[in-house]
Amino acid sequence: MKNSLRVERAIKNITQGELADLIGVSRQTINTIESNKYVPSTVLALKIAKVFNKPVEEIFMLDDED
Repeated sequence: MKNSLRVERAIKNITQGELADLIGVSRQTINTIESNKYVPSTVLALKIAKVFNKPVEEIFMLDDED
């Protein structure tokens, strides 16, 4: 699964740590999601989408492999 999390953070001008605090996870969790090493749970993906006021599908996209 691909994501545009890094881009969305840059647009909103927030750090990994700030995003992590907003949704109740560690900065390392945000880093691993951005690095495509971890696929977030549905609940976590929804929390992230809510922060950016966007549908989940605009932040997380399926790969051809998915």
